[in-house]
Parts: sequence; structure tokens; C-alpha cells
Amino acid sequence: MASTAGGSGSVRMIPGARRPRILLAASGSVAAIKFGNLCHCFSEWAEVRAVVTKASLFFIDRTSLPRDVIFYTDDDEWSSWNKIGDPVLHIELRRWADIMVIAPLSANTLAKIAGGLGDNLLTCIVRAWDYSKPLFVAPAMNTFMWENPFTERHLMSVDELGICLIPPVRKRLACGDYGNGAMAEPSLIYSTVRLLLESRTQTGDGTVS
Repeated sequence: MASTAGGSGSVRMIPGARRPRILLAASGSVAAIKFGNLCHCFSEWAEVRAVVTKASLFFIDRTSLPRDVIFYTDDDEWSSWNKIGDPVLHIELRRWADIMVIAPLSANTLAKIAGGLGDNLLTCIVRAWDYSKPLFVAPAMNTFMWENPFTERHLMSVDELGICLIPPVRKRLACGDYGNGAMAEPSLIYSTVRLLLESRTQTGDGTVS
């Protein structure tokens, strides 16, 4: 699985270029308690929109999100469409974003993506994603879930799509177990994504306008 890490650096964009558009997404892991922090990391540098699953809302404090971050749930997918010709939210968000970051990525959502399922707003965006644009995932799950043979199979499947893995880390988990499976820190996720865009901008492959 591809992975990348590094310092934040500075993105060199051409004069008049717009800010990067980052679509942040959270699935149902206890690591979603850090989602507000993640949004703050990105929002000072980029335009940010957030997509969350129903399960992730058990852990996300909406008041912790930056005020300028537009926040979408599964309900918004249905309420925004009434008839043929209306915008389809998961398509519109795919078009809007330069980069998508799923953090945390739960074992369940990983399995859905690997199987091509689209049963909520987040997984529909991934199913409709344009893979010429970067998509990062930062898994978070119990150690035994991370070491389960299904996880390896699912990671191989998403790697074939070109999805970039930001690996989990070893620490004491919320359940009390100690081992690998904790989500990478928001600051590392931010610096990893920003470094990639910086390198693409320097080579002429990542300019946003």
C-alpha cells in the first residue's frame, strides 16, 4: 500500500490561484473525536468541506468544527434532490474536491470501499471518485481488526485503486488494548496531504485554478 509522510512546507502556487479544495470525511471510529482538530488543521490552508457517516456522529462534537467548514451528513444527500435534473450531492462533492481524505477510516467503511459498496454519502463519493485526483485514507480500528486477514485483502483492493494509505500507529487504544491501529495524528495527516500537493505543484501536476 502506498504511503507518504513529511513536513508541512509551503505550497508554491501561481499568482491568483485559488486555495486547494479538501474534502474531509469521517467514518464510525472512536478516532472521529479528533475530526474537529483535523478540520482546523486544514481550514487555515484550504477550503474545507466535511462529510460524516451516521456512526461517526456518536464521536464528533459539531461545535468543535471551524465555522466556515460546510458539514454534510447522509440526510443531506436525500434532502438536496427532488427530481431529475437536480444536482446529486455525491457527484457535486466529487467535482468540487481536489483531494479527499477519509480520517478516520473504520474497518467497516474500508470493507465497503474494497467491495465497491455505495450505501451512504461517503461511500457513494468514493464509488464516483475521479482517481486522477488524490484520495487518502487514515485507518483507525482495534489491533485485532487491523491484523485480521480481511483487512490485508481490503487494503490490497484499495491500493489497486490508487488510494494512498496513511498508516495507523501503535499505542494504547480507546478499548484498553495496546497495539497497532490508532489513527495517525491530525497534524501528520495534514502535513502528508500538503506535502503531496506541494510536490505536484512543483512538477506542474498539482496547480489549482
